[in-house]
Amino acid sequence: MSLPPPLSLAARSLRSSAVRDLLRDAHLPDMVSLAGGLPDAALFDVEGIEAAWEALRQRGLRETLQYGQTDGDPGLRETLAGWTRLHGTPAAADDVLVTTGSQQALDLVARTLLDPGDTVVTESPTYLAALQVFQLAGARLWTLPNDADGAIVDRLSALPAGPRPKLVYLVTNFANPSGASLSLERRLALLRWAAEHQVFVLEDDPYGLLRFDGAALPSLRALSSDVPGAAPWVGYASSLSKVLAPGLRLGWVLLPPALRAACVRVKQALDLHTATVTQALAAELLRSDRPRQHLPRLRRTYAERRDRLCDALQAQLGDDVAFERPEGGMFVWARLSEPIDTARLLPAARAAGVLYVPGEAFESTPGSARHHLRLSFVSAPPERLALGVQRLARAMRSHKP
Repeated sequence: MSLPPPLSLAARSLRSSAVRDLLRDAHLPDMVSLAGGLPDAALFDVEGIEAAWEALRQRGLRETLQYGQTDGDPGLRETLAGWTRLHGTPAAADDVLVTTGSQQALDLVARTLLDPGDTVVTESPTYLAALQVFQLAGARLWTLPNDADGAIVDRLSALPAGPRPKLVYLVTNFANPSGASLSLERRLALLRWAAEHQVFVLEDDPYGLLRFDGAALPSLRALSSDVPGAAPWVGYASSLSKVLAPGLRLGWVLLPPALRAACVRVKQALDLHTATVTQALAAELLRSDRPRQHLPRLRRTYAERRDRLCDALQAQLGDDVAFERPEGGMFVWARLSEPIDTARLLPAARAAGVLYVPGEAFESTPGSARHHLRLSFVSAPPERLALGVQRLARAMRSHKP
């Protein structure tokens, strides 16, 4: 019997995504999945996508099927710059690097900035696929605690002596998994710190347009012009996955010129360019204005589901669970009052017919989120959300010490 080829140290140490693993079980009969952060496919603007495809077909597809530019189709870059400006963040087409989902944006920045052993600052808990990216890059993680106002950036003053971090990574709006948004005061404090210490900050904003309550906060990029010296140290990444469709696999990142040029060279080595067909389709769709018109429906529907999930948690679990009702996004981050390890509770929950993501999947410090779980409210209709919480309560009762 032949042996498999030896794996690299990075590949051997890389953890599998807990969410990806749970997606298999989400398709079991009568399973209620509160695990994956999947937008509801029933809300995809299929008619708009079909109309955009028909417009492309009428003009002819030959050029669309050809190889493209590494940094993205010029028409899409111009359109994405306009889309970004429309929602409050300054952008020009020359700033935009089109990526295969915003996940590739994180990967490109990490590959371009980090050497093994370099330090990355994140909040804890944080987006689990970002942890995978930084692990693959061989980075060391230094974490900031968070609360209802996002990462507690004042703790940056407690960084250990030695080489300064290479990167700060934060999901600033409705963070995954906490659902918290970084407050205006903390955004400004972070920018002042980044300018003083010359550390690059990557703002990841896939959820910002899914705001249900309250006023939108300006992005770090928008605020950086008000903080002397901050603008060269800020990047902004976003995605069409949450407002159009994740199957398009389209994201983008706005970067300072020198870093953008270096990321383009890295992307050349990785995939030559993002798929030209989906770029053309997205550009056509965005120019039609249908996504902007579709956003209110997404917000109304997801806000109703957030309320149904939160109300069910209060009704079914009461003081046994603590959480903040998020003002937007896709997730509720809940802490169980009983000393129940949510990873160990998961088999009982699965047997009861409900899935969630244990808190440990989002931590870089083992044990810091053992009693937490992430619940997604966007994929299931309201009645299924209530049923899922009922099943979770049943599993918890069977698992109590």
